Amino acid sequence: MHEIITEDKEIFLFLNNLGSDTFDRFWIMVSGTWIWVPLYVIFLYLLAKNYKVRNLVFILIFIALGVTVSDQLAGIFKSGIGRLRPCHDPSLDHLMREVQCGGQFGFYSSHASNTFFIATFMTMLLFKKYRFLPYFLFFWAAMVSYSRIYLGVHFPMDILMGAAMGFFLGGFFSTLALKVIRKQENNESERG
Repeated sequence: MHEIITEDKEIFLFLNNLGSDTFDRFWIMVSGTWIWVPLYVIFLYLLAKNYKVRNLVFILIFIALGVTVSDQLAGIFKSGIGRLRPCHDPSLDHLMREVQCGGQFGFYSSHASNTFFIATFMTMLLFKKYRFLPYFLFFWAAMVSYSRIYLGVHFPMDILMGAAMGFFLGGFFSTLALKVIRKQENNESERG
């Protein structure tokens, strides 16, 4: 385990030190929440265009539940495992670029988990209509996740674990949403 942690720190330092003052604002923006609101509006539009209002309500409930679970699980892991964020790790003092810093613990990244949750969920619900969408969604999730390394708030293992959890939860909640939608459609066709 010690070797994995050492390797993780080395990869972090390499990636983190690729940054420069010129690009700091861009990556701060990428890592922010509010900058992506227009993208979420586009997601909502695509869902509304492809699903009936009643099904859209179920989809939004499953998204809200999934993001909440994704976020809360990350918090439980952070306090339970207690791995320091890079910006709080004394062994990295004067070796890394600290652009931002967060709470004390960082394993695993809720940014990575939440964005990969949304990417997976939206892919599962819209892939049949928009074949290009997964490429865009997973690129977006990877970019947001990388921003956390760039800024100095997460190690690569924090990101990989967060992405894996988001992918798993996105698959789980989208499968539930699709089952509910199919059941609703079957009930409507039986009545009709």
